[in-house]
Amino acid sequence: MKKQQSGFTMIELIMVIVILGILAAFALPRFANFGTDARAAAIQGLAGTVRSASAIVHSAWLANGGTGTSVTLEGAAVTTTSNGYAIATAAGIGAAIDADGFTGTPATGEIVYVPNGYTGTDCSVTYIQADPAAADQADRVPQITVLDACAG
Repeated sequence: MKKQQSGFTMIELIMVIVILGILAAFALPRFANFGTDARAAAIQGLAGTVRSASAIVHSAWLANGGTGTSVTLEGAAVTTTSNGYAIATAAGIGAAIDADGFTGTPATGEIVYVPNGYTGTDCSVTYIQADPAAADQADRVPQITVLDACAG
């Protein structure tokens, strides 16, 4: 009596491996670039945080009588301009936000936040502090610019 074998032949196994390889080659590029999307989403989230914190600082300043050069938010002192907006330093807007995962680099009148470890120039949030003495009303409030290309 002849014994019947069961299982797959070598050709069938090779064909399955080839088909899986082809599917993987088409699917991999769709999932390979999530880092860029994640950084862009994080930058947009930080921009929203900075906008909200700026408005909250100004509101707290107004609620305290609209005088002074600082407000206290959750126990942290936030340094403000003479019209009540946070200044562009770690003691100003930096004290009002939670910037974990970002590095803030202050310059004259502005602070630029980039994701930690990111070396490009196309992924940042820039907070430009308000100029209370500006002739143009738009310059009397802080400006927030966002670069969210975040390539690489």
